[in-house]
Amino acid sequence: MRTIKAEIIHDAVVDLVLTAARYLPEDVKQAIADAREKEDSASAQEILGQLLENADLAASSGLPLCQDTGVGVFFVELGEQVHVEGNIVEIINNAMVEGYDKGLLRKSLCHPLTRANTGDNSPAVVHVDIVPGDKIRIKHMAKGGGSENMSRCTMLTPAQGWEGIKEFVVRRMAEAGPNPCPPTIVGVGIGGTFDLAPTLAKKALFRPLSEPNPDPELAKMEEELLEEINKLGIGPMGLGGKTTSLGVKIEMRPCHIASLPLAVNVQCHSSRIKEVEL
Repeated sequence: MRTIKAEIIHDAVVDLVLTAARYLPEDVKQAIADAREKEDSASAQEILGQLLENADLAASSGLPLCQDTGVGVFFVELGEQVHVEGNIVEIINNAMVEGYDKGLLRKSLCHPLTRANTGDNSPAVVHVDIVPGDKIRIKHMAKGGGSENMSRCTMLTPAQGWEGIKEFVVRRMAEAGPNPCPPTIVGVGIGGTFDLAPTLAKKALFRPLSEPNPDPELAKMEEELLEEINKLGIGPMGLGGKTTSLGVKIEMRPCHIASLPLAVNVQCHSSRIKEVEL
């Protein structure tokens, strides 16, 4: 059994929060640069260039990539041979609060009805899975409201199959239009249950754009969805072009014989994700 002190986890999470807010992942920057080279639209090329410039300015200045610094979302893979000195959910939440204070990041969480701000961006959304081993892997996402609002979950009938999945995902992105600040990254969760499908869709967004699905069948489905979404012509910031989405990522799990759960979790161009292994 390996013991990990609370302060080690705390400091690592503070760094995750600050880094994710300021530095666009290299795979996303490369995808934007590649898309700019392929675009025919002058406005699309200009917008994609501005996104790259924004990423460089954020990295050099220490300012956040976007004024919407999002909800603090964490996926934790906790090794079964690890003993944490303290409650890991509380440690992560407290560290997230410190990170948002230290980075002068906007606190966006509020009461659903009164809209009273919680004041410190808490509580963090923390998912914990027990896995083999003696390490902890923490994945952080700063999830903005504009893209999250465009996400959807539905229960298809089994007979609708792949064609039904494709129709729902593409229609969702068509309806979303410019609202999620495209070019987007689209996470798709297939299977599981009503509550699991959206979690799978959000988890899918952590897979690098340069990394195809390890399942060849799902990799082909991702390519087909991306092609259909980009045919919509919505383009960067909704002003037209070839690049409505930079990538589609799918996570799939078995489901009940009577069900076909499906979820779409939309990510904006500012894909603020970071992970650490302890």
